[in-house]
Amino acid sequence: MDKVIQLLGFSGSLRKGSYNTMLLNSLKELLPENVSLQIVSIADIPFYNGDLDLPDATERPQAVEAFRDAISKADALVIVSPEYNYSIPGALKNAIDWASRGEDSPILKKTVSLMGASNGMWGTVRMQMAFQPVFLTLGMRQVKPEVYVSKAQDKFDKEGKLIDEGTKKILIKNLLALKEAIEKQKTY
Repeated sequence: MDKVIQLLGFSGSLRKGSYNTMLLNSLKELLPENVSLQIVSIADIPFYNGDLDLPDATERPQAVEAFRDAISKADALVIVSPEYNYSIPGALKNAIDWASRGEDSPILKKTVSLMGASNGMWGTVRMQMAFQPVFLTLGMRQVKPEVYVSKAQDKFDKEGKLIDEGTKKILIKNLLALKEAIEKQKTY
């Protein structure tokens, strides 16, 4: 039996009713065979403070340790985020900063799928562009096709379930590309 590929997903939105969190949750129904998705929240991660980071501190905050541990166990990441002020939301950038620090950084060279949903026509294009120098610096590999969900208010039902077939198709393509990228990297 093939080993299951472990994905870790998190939303850059802390808002209840977030289209991005809905999009992330919808991935569970679209996963390829032998792929699992664990979803974690970044809501409890404190602001980055070097005084609380190793090697200067004796330990990192518990929420940070849990986040870093989840990343280290994952084969790849799925980041789903809104766009704030044409860029990466502060809470998400903060979580990435915590994960990227130290020689024991679990995020370095990870394969990642980046997605976003918005009410407008651009579907988080600028947020995704703002991530490119971050991915380059951390040696992260982003899979294609990109996922830009525009007019998100029309793509989900009242219960937060994804109802747009075109969006489902691009998500499936993205998840298959993510699986293929991981299989090329690893021998199971």
